[in-house]
Amino acid sequence: MLVAVLGASLVGCSSTGGKRAEDARKAAQASGRAAVDTPRWTFAMITHSGDGDTFWDIVQNGAKQAAVKDNIKFLYSHHDEAQQQAQLVDAAIDKKVDGIIVTLAKPDAMKAAVARARKAGIPVVTVNSGSEESKEFGALTHIGQDETIAGEAVGDELNERGRKKALCVLHEQGNVGHEQRCEGAKKTFKGEMKNLYVEGTNMPDVQSSIEARLQSDKDIDAVVTLGAPFADTAVKAKEGANSKAEIDTFDLNEKVAGGLKSGSLGFAVDQQPYLQGYEAVDLLWLYKYNADVLGGGKPVLTGPQIVTKDQAGELEDYAKRGTR
Repeated sequence: MLVAVLGASLVGCSSTGGKRAEDARKAAQASGRAAVDTPRWTFAMITHSGDGDTFWDIVQNGAKQAAVKDNIKFLYSHHDEAQQQAQLVDAAIDKKVDGIIVTLAKPDAMKAAVARARKAGIPVVTVNSGSEESKEFGALTHIGQDETIAGEAVGDELNERGRKKALCVLHEQGNVGHEQRCEGAKKTFKGEMKNLYVEGTNMPDVQSSIEARLQSDKDIDAVVTLGAPFADTAVKAKEGANSKAEIDTFDLNEKVAGGLKSGSLGFAVDQQPYLQGYEAVDLLWLYKYNADVLGGGKPVLTGPQIVTKDQAGELEDYAKRGTR
């Protein structure tokens, strides 16, 4: 009888443990309990995100969780136009924040703003994009994936899958990281790869552009999108064009995990955005508290990780809670 009771108890723990842990995490975040007794510093994150980009929701989830732990007041703002993003950095400087986290998707437009932050004595961490410019601009470190290396991983994966002709879909012109991804893929891909530029803020345009290319070139057997929200659109374009091309993507979210699981997507390149947000806040706190700097002058890499159907089931649960 004791064995039966213990067995039932273990079954109960295994089936509810994840939910209990998640409930505890939400409760801790809601109550704002810190794990440290350092001053309540204010950190601002300013990104190049457009409206409705779910990738940045995951980054924010990580940043907010670290902020709770580190007793940080976390501020977030974004703009997909570089000049406006730079102005948001200036606004954070005027607020005399204690640390700034910023993306460098269009580094030339952001250089002066980062310099102004450093001149004001505000430590800066770059995240997600701008790994090559981060050190030059005076940031403490960069957290993200090396986009060229990530692209090379895509080319290798396409080779393993026997693909011969691929389309790389760039949804934000001028984003150096996107160019690096496609160039990296071309470098290692043994087949032919062409770029397709689309207007990422207009999903119907994205779908029609991909569909038209697939209709005009039936030899295309792989389409690579550079963001999770565009993968589902590419699947619809494939269906509209009656194409047999495999759809692959950079980045992971709940819908992408489901697509991998169902087989509508071939693979995804996960750069772990939750980790980018979490580590950015944590590293700024470590610098303020103990003058710690990670990376030794090199980027702290969070990717790439190639995710396929084999891992999709496990990661789907994490994606549903907004952490992958």
